[in-house]
Amino acid sequence: MNEPVPVLRAVDGGTAKLMPDIDRERAWLLTVDGAPQSYVDLDDPTHLEFEYARRLAHVVDTAADEGAPLDVVHLGGGALTLPRYVAATRPGSRQEVVEGDRGLLALVAEHLPVPAGSGITVHGADARAWLGAAPARSADLVVGDVFGGSRVPAHLTSVEYAHEVARVLRPGGVYAANLADGAPFAFLRSQLATFAAVFGELALIAEPAVLRGRRFGNVVLVASDTPLDTARLARRTAADAFPARVEHGPALARLTADAAAVRDVDAVPSPEPPGGAFGIG
Repeated sequence: MNEPVPVLRAVDGGTAKLMPDIDRERAWLLTVDGAPQSYVDLDDPTHLEFEYARRLAHVVDTAADEGAPLDVVHLGGGALTLPRYVAATRPGSRQEVVEGDRGLLALVAEHLPVPAGSGITVHGADARAWLGAAPARSADLVVGDVFGGSRVPAHLTSVEYAHEVARVLRPGGVYAANLADGAPFAFLRSQLATFAAVFGELALIAEPAVLRGRRFGNVVLVASDTPLDTARLARRTAADAFPARVEHGPALARLTADAAAVRDVDAVPSPEPPGGAFGIG
């Protein structure tokens, strides 16, 4: 039996590398220019290696009754970790995946193909442009997980973008975004203010050490026009192998403080992570 070997390829966003996991027979880590992008176990799509992916999955798990199919838009595709999870846990779901790096899509399609009949449709397009052309009230869940290198692009951080997300969501729908920041949280605070200007309900999922400013890391922002089941979400995140906290209400108001909502004209990317924050040796 041939041992899997790493795959190296130039893609639109840099140099992509697929590395086999020696502990799991058909599992792969995807990096682009050394920054981890995705982890996929082809035999067990419910196995989520990255902490932020597990937290996005908790949002999926609490977005509707267990096993009920969802219409999901994924902005940012990578190796399609979360779409595979949704397909496995919510059969019959219809999923649109938007990934701007067509070279990366070709690499994933060749080496980590999605099973036929999965309900996953992949689009090679800019996330904001695709969202702007999507039908109104067509999604139960929109997931924002777009990174240019290790930074969230500026045009996916503004009030105008948030309005497009809200337009595409059905009433009661949920938006979940993977963000990254560290103390003093200028970017995160601006994102809380931005989405509070459009959505009535917000929550934040993060590791306590990140919230306390001890290290730079991922946080998941959750937004909706109706009350979120934060108690259910908190139970799941607290019981995870990588425990996290769910902040909402007054705690988020204190974190947001006097931060201003961001418009397209003054939007900036998320901060560059400090050296070694997300890199793979």
